[in-house]
Amino acid sequence: MRLTRYTDYSLRVLMCLGVQDDGLATIRSIAECYGMSRNHIMKVVFDLGRLGYIETIRGKGGGIRLRRRPCEINIGGLIREMESDLNIVECFGPCNTCRIASTCVIRRALDEALTAFLSVLDGYTLADLIKPERELKRLLGC
Repeated sequence: MRLTRYTDYSLRVLMCLGVQDDGLATIRSIAECYGMSRNHIMKVVFDLGRLGYIETIRGKGGGIRLRRRPCEINIGGLIREMESDLNIVECFGPCNTCRIASTCVIRRALDEALTAFLSVLDGYTLADLIKPERELKRLLGC
């Protein structure tokens, strides 16, 4: 299984916001921290705001910050919300045309693996991801 770049960027944005001293950052500063496109970050920030993870403050001195405390942001839940398709094989989706689907054990094994994958991530919060806060700040230039 592979997460999309969009989910990866979402995690990175939240981590950057989680280590901000004043809690505020800009799309530009996050893009510069990671060397990523501002346009990509803008799309991610929009969705994170829509989903209630972050809030935007308009005007001079504005920016973005976490809406929830890092310990309240569950990584498994975030991934479920950001990933548009967790159907890792065709038979997981509604357009299943596999001829052996009715007897196939692979589907059950992959479903168990996906469940285990997400279950492990359910045990982590953003607070866990930003524990090496001092080192993250240094590496990100925050």
